[in-house]
Formats: sequence, structure tokens, C-alpha cells
Amino acid sequence: MNQKRTFGTVLTILGILGIIIGALAFLGIGNLGLSKLNSAVPFIVGLIFFMAGINLVKTTGDRA
Repeated sequence: MNQKRTFGTVLTILGILGIIIGALAFLGIGNLGLSKLNSAVPFIVGLIFFMAGINLVKTTGDRA
């Protein structure tokens, strides 16, 4: 497996986790102790990681 694809997969997984944590903090679930405004930070960072990971996986070609 290509290193770029592996890194893209890791970024995508981290992005998904960031989006989930941001959404849970916004809803007040899980006792994360973040305000509504502060919960936007992990959501936006997760969204950036997710988009970068998807883009890296999509644009990296396979070589045998």
C-alpha cells in the first residue's frame, strides 16, 4: 500500500473523529465541557482533516 494512501486514510479517520467530537460537544453529550462556540473548533479541524484525507486518497494513483 502506498504511503500517501495510508496517510490519507489516517487523516480521514482523524477527521471523522474530530467531526463526531465537535458534534457531541455542540449537543452537550458526553460531558466534554465545551461551549457552543468552542465546540466549533474540533468540528472545523475534523472537517479539514477529513477533506484533506479524502482528497489524498482520491488523487493518489495505484502502482503495482
